[in-house]
Amino acid sequence: MNICVFGSSSEIIDKKYLDSAFELARDIAKRGDTLVFGGGKYGVMGAAARGALAENGRIIGVTPTFFNELNVIFDKCTELIYTETMRERKGIMEDKSDAFIICPGGIGTFEEFFEVLTLKQLRRHEKQIIVYNMYGYYDSMLSMMDHAEQTDFIADDCSKLFSVANSEEEVFEQLENYEPFAYNKYQNIIDAEK
Repeated sequence: MNICVFGSSSEIIDKKYLDSAFELARDIAKRGDTLVFGGGKYGVMGAAARGALAENGRIIGVTPTFFNELNVIFDKCTELIYTETMRERKGIMEDKSDAFIICPGGIGTFEEFFEVLTLKQLRRHEKQIIVYNMYGYYDSMLSMMDHAEQTDFIADDCSKLFSVANSEEEVFEQLENYEPFAYNKYQNIIDAEK
């Protein structure tokens, strides 16, 4: 299985997030799965790559060419794919992955999560999406999404399109037991028109 890990590129975050990402990716590699990630050597991304490397795991990095100028690319990937744009980078990561784990991150990680969730909502894929809520990092975002659901900006069933794991054990348990959820964003409108 190709498992995409989205996460922060920051090195100034609390080390506990880096350590957790390292362990997660090390265990992904131990399972014989491939890590797909954004190709960076810093932050959660870099920690995940180092974790997979520690177990001689297969690592697919996807990075825009301009990251070469910034000297931020993890150079020990099994396969390193260069793109011209960030948009193209996301598309390749999405296409190459069988499941997505959303680790703590900032704006880029939020965007990646909401893009794969939106695509799933629009039935462009049925891949698993796990929000890895380590140390309660995503509590506020999940509350915001609950509020959007309660005020009808997000359909009730949208929350069934992803799962939340509060520990690494829960991440792997959810990976093992995943069953796609059939969802039609427009079903309530279609039903109302009948």
